[in-house]
Amino acid sequence: MKTIIKKNLHSAMSLFGFAALTFTGSAMAQQSGVHRTELQRHDLSIPGREAVQVIVALDPGTKVGFHSHPGEEIIYVTEGILEYTIEGKPPITLKVGDVLFIPAGTYHAAVNKGNVIGAELATYIVDKSKPILVMKK
Repeated sequence: MKTIIKKNLHSAMSLFGFAALTFTGSAMAQQSGVHRTELQRHDLSIPGREAVQVIVALDPGTKVGFHSHPGEEIIYVTEGILEYTIEGKPPITLKVGDVLFIPAGTYHAAVNKGNVIGAELATYIVDKSKPILVMKK
């Protein structure tokens, strides 16, 4: 399974050229060292909600500052070693195959702790009328 995910991750990254995503009507600036590839987006049976799946890859040492989402985020690490900090809690380090659940509206940050690309499959269950990502001010 890991081989298939890695193969698909690399194929998706090559196909989309690490393009920045457009989230619910507003383009999100692509942070240096962060590569996002949207894989799918579908309406849910709950009105106004959608599921979005994204591969998020971080270059070695890259940090993503505190941000939140208008719904739940379900993370599956596909490559490397990623450290997540959920506001108010100590950092947690995840490796390939580890998972993490982040509740709606919870501020969190991530950093690639390894010296190779670190990547996650992020699944968002979100309110489609709001931006998918909001940086903490």
